[in-house]
Amino acid sequence: MAEEKPTAYKFSFGPWNIHSGADPFGPPVREEFAFAEKLKFYKKLGFDGVQFHDDDVVLDDTPHEEMVKGARQVKKMLDDEGLVAEFIAPRLWEDPRTIDGGPTSNDPECREYAFNRARRAIDLAHILETDKIVWWPAREGTYIREAKDPIISVGHIVDFINSMLEYDKEIRILGEMKPNEPMDLSYIPTTGHFIGVAYKTADPARVGVLIESAHCILAGLDPSDEMAYALWHKKLWGVHLNDQHGLKFDEDKAFGSVNLRQAFNQVWVLEKAGYGRNGEFIGLDVKAMRTQKKERSTRHLANSRRMFLALLEVVRKVDEAEIERLRALRDYEALEVYILEHLMGIAP
Repeated sequence: MAEEKPTAYKFSFGPWNIHSGADPFGPPVREEFAFAEKLKFYKKLGFDGVQFHDDDVVLDDTPHEEMVKGARQVKKMLDDEGLVAEFIAPRLWEDPRTIDGGPTSNDPECREYAFNRARRAIDLAHILETDKIVWWPAREGTYIREAKDPIISVGHIVDFINSMLEYDKEIRILGEMKPNEPMDLSYIPTTGHFIGVAYKTADPARVGVLIESAHCILAGLDPSDEMAYALWHKKLWGVHLNDQHGLKFDEDKAFGSVNLRQAFNQVWVLEKAGYGRNGEFIGLDVKAMRTQKKERSTRHLANSRRMFLALLEVVRKVDEAEIERLRALRDYEALEVYILEHLMGIAP
């Protein structure tokens, strides 16, 4: 029997990961790159896939015929650069009609707006030739719990997912869960919550998850365990690797920059499960430090990719037989040192 070749990983990021450095407490600190300029960075940095919000492709109020024309122009730009679209994500958290959520709004007109915008994102996905719609339920929660009926709200979420599944019989929905921010308290805040909801939809086989490292940490959970849970369900169809300093705002720090061992375990779980062999991307969602000059404001992307590949090399050097031996002995002190020695490059 021929030995299986190692996974050749593909990487992606979104154009918002190259940005001007503005944040809630300060204005831009460097000039913005044009979209076409950003696309030219992808291959140079070792990336093949582009993550899109719907309005990264065309503005959300563009008439249908112009929308189709604009999306085809973006598709040509991707083709010219040798890139592919990984997914489309409807941006449902910035429009005034989603101030109190889209799918979970108390206002039926606002819920209908969310349905229509999601269907429009599916139309864009067809043109860009991707079957993945990522849904980040940014405002699907409350500032005070009495503001909405929580039982009805979960039903609204299922209705929203079903509206997309019924609109298109090929599209797949990837929930990207986060416990807070911008809402104080989110509905279905974790991977497990969303997978539970997935099984109640019209077509559970087409509903899975995209897991972001920082979102798991914000929920007090280990990202590798969340990934493993989704992998067991065969529903991990995307990742956003980054890092995070504990339970605070969503920092989107470079992968491995805070907790190298936690990053190692994410790479380990993905590698051992064969993630990536069916075309899945190693997606990044990382922000450049605000102090970076414009000409250096892509280093966080290159650094994160480099950290993944360096940790992958460590994972592939670990002796699985030795891991199993130490597990059988329940000698977890020795197992811990064994992993640490490999991470530090001092393994005998």
